[in-house]
Amino acid sequence: MRVMVIVKASKASENGEMPDEKLLTEMGRFNEELVKAGIMLAGEGLHPSSRGARVYFSGKNRSVVDGPFAETKELVAGFWLLQVKSMDEAIEWMKRCPNPHEEDCHVEIRQIFEMEDFGAEFTPELREQENRIRDVASKNAANGA
Repeated sequence: MRVMVIVKASKASENGEMPDEKLLTEMGRFNEELVKAGIMLAGEGLHPSSRGARVYFSGKNRSVVDGPFAETKELVAGFWLLQVKSMDEAIEWMKRCPNPHEEDCHVEIRQIFEMEDFGAEFTPELREQENRIRDVASKNAANGA
């Protein structure tokens, strides 16, 4: 199963404060452990919401609001994509993770939908399309596109 581990933002991350060398070193070691275990698919930190935007949908209308956004505790500062055997395995790994912030915080672990989760509505044609999209996206990622 694939999971996304969501690192929630902090006041410091939203202020654009970069982690210190100690935390970068600890996170680097932890990421190496994830890679060596064969479970890390991706992992990245995100710029603060002040450098982002939100697109709101209302029927066919779209509107854009530039960051920063309120409610820091609801924002995302980074993520990992992991391939694990179970939610318990993901939890055990995250219990070993260095604290991503200098203050109390939490990470959220969410299972990613797989094609078979969608049932009959996800027709063979839609599955084929999804496979093509994933193949191209994978090649784009490998080429740094």
